Amino acid sequence: MTVPVAIIGAGGWGTALAATLARTDRRVTLWVYEADLAEGMSETRENPVYLPSVRIPKSVHISNSMISVLADSRIVIMAVPSHVFRSVVEQMAPLVQPDTIFVSATKGIETCTLMRMSQVLTDVLGISVESRIAVISGPTFAPEVARGVPTALVVASPLESLRVQLQNELSTPRFRLYTNLDIIGVEIGAATKNIIAIAAGVADGLGLGSNAAAALVTRGLAEITRLAVACGGRRETLSGLAGLGDLILTSYGNLSRNRRVGIALGQGRKIEEITGGMRSVAEGVKTAESAVALARKLKVEMPIAERMYAVLYEGLKVQDAINDLMERKLKEE
Repeated sequence: MTVPVAIIGAGGWGTALAATLARTDRRVTLWVYEADLAEGMSETRENPVYLPSVRIPKSVHISNSMISVLADSRIVIMAVPSHVFRSVVEQMAPLVQPDTIFVSATKGIETCTLMRMSQVLTDVLGISVESRIAVISGPTFAPEVARGVPTALVVASPLESLRVQLQNELSTPRFRLYTNLDIIGVEIGAATKNIIAIAAGVADGLGLGSNAAAALVTRGLAEITRLAVACGGRRETLSGLAGLGDLILTSYGNLSRNRRVGIALGQGRKIEEITGGMRSVAEGVKTAESAVALARKLKVEMPIAERMYAVLYEGLKVQDAINDLMERKLKEE
């Protein structure tokens, strides 16, 4: 018998996960922050704001009530943006059962603490990451997942029994999960690839061609790997789905919000104007600040991330950022 699953957050990703898991004939509940949106979704079985034109199965219970959504659920998937992750977990904390398993599907690093999302869960809930916390990540666009397009991603946990359990519980014929013990590498890859995707978009927006974009993505992967290893992750993780796979998708896929932000920057638009017109979050904008702070703390060299941070927060012109990267001291790869 399948385990009841609660999904916290009804953005595009949370809605896509709800639609996908409901196809396995299990009880799925979906928490929606906006009460009016929750009511509308319950009636129309669509999410017109974050995932339009995707049918949500009637078996998904949609609610703005955290109590209602968490009742009887034994697997809770977190799919809220990283900047509200802690506050939502604090709201959940008194309502969850002692044996609840938590799965982070959020990609980001908390700005004020430089914690990964699994660390935030541990910090708020007071439970060990080795016992009841896991992460899912990989090359996924929510609209494609919701439509049932074949998708492969990773479920990571230091505890083998937990990651195997979640692999079996959450996999479907079109949603394939691979296991990985390296929760650190998976989370760092998931968060920082968004910054590199912005850089790749900048190159496209500037009309620099495929050579420049390929160089940025390749050297970006080297930066991500250095940071992951410095945090205690494994180098080989970054060559898999949660590293290279996700980086390629986010850097080149037309559905990538982070890539679109970069393209707009390359075309001369200001970041405030770009993000002001976006309903969904481009995580790379916020993660640029936290990832660069973490890299500086650990003394990890991340020149591409540093230049994107300067573009986003210090007013550096995108062409000057590219020039800075090309004029750095020559070195061995």
